Amino acid sequence: MQLSKQVSFLKTMGDPTRLKIINLLSVGPLHVGAIAGKLGLTAPTISHHLNKLKDCAIVFSRRDKNTIYYHLNKKVLKHHANVLLQYATETEKGEDSMKQDYLLDKQKVITNFFTKDGKMKTIPSQQKKKLLALEYLIEGLSVGVKYPEKEINNYIQQFHEDFATIRREFIIHHFMFREDGVYEVNPKEMWASTKFYQTV
Repeated sequence: MQLSKQVSFLKTMGDPTRLKIINLLSVGPLHVGAIAGKLGLTAPTISHHLNKLKDCAIVFSRRDKNTIYYHLNKKVLKHHANVLLQYATETEKGEDSMKQDYLLDKQKVITNFFTKDGKMKTIPSQQKKKLLALEYLIEGLSVGVKYPEKEINNYIQQFHEDFATIRREFIIHHFMFREDGVYEVNPKEMWASTKFYQTV
C-alpha cells in the first residue's frame, strides 16, 4: 500500500466522532438519522464525517428503498491494521540489524586496539572507533559511584599509560561528569556513542 494512503487513513481515523461512528457501525449498518440520534449530533455533521470515512473506503453505503444505510468496511480496516503491523515488524528488524552491526563494530575495535591481556595498543584516531573503545573502557566503572581523580587515573593506567588524555576524552564525550576533582559515570543515554547507535 502507498504510504500516502496509510497517512490519509490515519488522519481520517484521528477524530473522536469518526471513531464513535465506526464503533456503532461495527454492530451493524445504520442510516444517518440513527447515527445522529445515538451520538447527539446533527444529521449534516454526521454526513460530513461519513463522507470523510467513505473517501478512505472505511465505510460504504447501500440504499434500501428510500433510506441509505452505511456499512463498515471491515476488510479495509483489517488491511490498514496489517500494514501498521508490517511497519512495526520492519522497524523491529531494522533495530535488530543495527544492534548486530554495533556489536560487530565494537568487537572489531576490541580485537584491533586491545591486546589479549586487555591493554590498549593505541587510542583510535577515527571518531567512531575511539568512542567504541572509550565505551569498552568505561564499562568497568559503575554508575552512581563517586571516583576521586587518583582512582580514575589508576583505573585507566591498567589499560593505557596516557590516563590524562583518556580521562579528558571521557569528559568531552559525556561518558563521565567531573566536579571538584570527583568523577561519576553518566547514564548510558548521555554517552556520545549512543548518537551512532540509538537502538542499543
